Amino acid sequence: MHAIRHHAFGPADVLQFEELPDPSPAPGQIRIAVDAAGVHLVDTYIRSGNGPASFAPPELPMVPGREVAGTVDQVGEGVDASWLGRRVVAHLGPAGRGGYAERVVVDAARAYDIPDGLNPLTAVAAIGTGRTAAGILSFAAITADDVVAVTSAAGGLGTLLLQGARNAGARTVGLASGSKLAVVRGAGADTAIDYRQADWATTLRAAEPRITVLLDGVGGEVPRTIHRMLEPGGRMVRFSGDMEGYDAPDRPIVDVLGPPLAARLGEFERAALDAAADGSRVPHVGSVFPLAEAAAAHRALETRASIGKVVLVVER
Repeated sequence: MHAIRHHAFGPADVLQFEELPDPSPAPGQIRIAVDAAGVHLVDTYIRSGNGPASFAPPELPMVPGREVAGTVDQVGEGVDASWLGRRVVAHLGPAGRGGYAERVVVDAARAYDIPDGLNPLTAVAAIGTGRTAAGILSFAAITADDVVAVTSAAGGLGTLLLQGARNAGARTVGLASGSKLAVVRGAGADTAIDYRQADWATTLRAAEPRITVLLDGVGGEVPRTIHRMLEPGGRMVRFSGDMEGYDAPDRPIVDVLGPPLAARLGEFERAALDAAADGSRVPHVGSVFPLAEAAAAHRALETRASIGKVVLVVER
C-alpha cells in the first residue's frame, strides 16, 4: 500500500509518500480500505515536534492521521464476517497513528457504519471535527436568547458551530477573513466580520451590541477583545488552550479540551454522525487533497489558506 510517513520532525516537507507493507488486522480488529482521511491542525503540531503536552512524542518513523472512512476488506480473529464490505468510519484515537494510508487497521469496536446518504469525506469530517463540535455545543448550552460569536468561523469546526448555534435559535456572528466570509454566511451567520480589518471590533459592536456567548479555538487578541465585549453573565467556551488575558469573573470561561470531552467521546461521535445524516449539522469539506499531497494539506492549514474541513482522498 501507499502511505504518508515521516522519519524526522520538521516542516511539511518531511511528509513522504512511500510504499509500505499492507497491515493485517489483529484479533478484534478490522482492516479498512481507505477512501478519505481527516487532517487536523494538531497533526501539524505533532509532525513539527511541537505537539501539545497531552500528546507523548511519537516514535519515528510514523504514519500520521487520526480518522478514516472507507470499506472493510479484511477482519481479524473473533470479528464477525458480516463486517466485510461495509462502509465504515473510525477515529483512531486522540493521537492516532496510521490514517494517512491506503489501508488502516482499527478495533472493530471503534468503527461506525457510514449512514446512508453520507459520502466518505463528510463522514470522516463528522467522526473527528464533528464530534468536537458536538461536545462544544453540549457544554455551551446555547439558547434562543443568545447571541453567539464564533472565531475561525470558516474552518471545519467553525462552520459546524455556526450551524449548531443557528439550530438552537440563537443569533450568530462569524469571524473570518476576505473571501472566507461567504462560507461563514453560508453556514448560517447573521453577521460576518473580517477580523483582519483594523476597525473590526467597532464594526462588530455596531452590528451586534449584545454578545452573550463566545466559542473560541484560536486564542490571541481577537477572542480576548470579544471576551471583553460579552455582556455581564455572558460565557466563553474555550478550546484553544490560550489561557492568558481573560480576567473577568462576571464573564465565566468553560474549558472543554481534555477530560470534559474525552469522557463522552462515543456519545459525541454518534451525535455528530446522526446530525450529518439528518442534515442538521453537516461538515463543510472545503479543502480536499490527494493522499500523496499531504504536505500541501498541512501547509494550507498552517497558513490558514484552507476552507472548511481538510481531507485527504485515496485515488484508485
